[in-house]
Amino acid sequence: MRKPELASAIAERADLSKDKASQVLNVILDEITGSVAKGQDVSLIGFGSFTVRERAARTGKNPQTGQPLTIPASKTVAFKPGKALKDAVAK
Repeated sequence: MRKPELASAIAERADLSKDKASQVLNVILDEITGSVAKGQDVSLIGFGSFTVRERAARTGKNPQTGQPLTIPASKTVAFKPGKALKDAVAK
């Protein structure tokens, strides 16, 4: 399911216009993005949690030359599914 399809499903289930549902979806995604970008965790009970994880600097290899190189530290987003989502997928 892509974003426009999700907006259409929201419009149908919430009795909204497709444009209004798309706006609501965009606001939700913007808020999640903004919070995670600030380093805050976002927990949606039953669905899951978005968290920021730090990756330490490490040594890697250039696959073409085999020379060692340093991969700098970075931040990434992790998603941990909630129990309700896990149970729904397991059925």
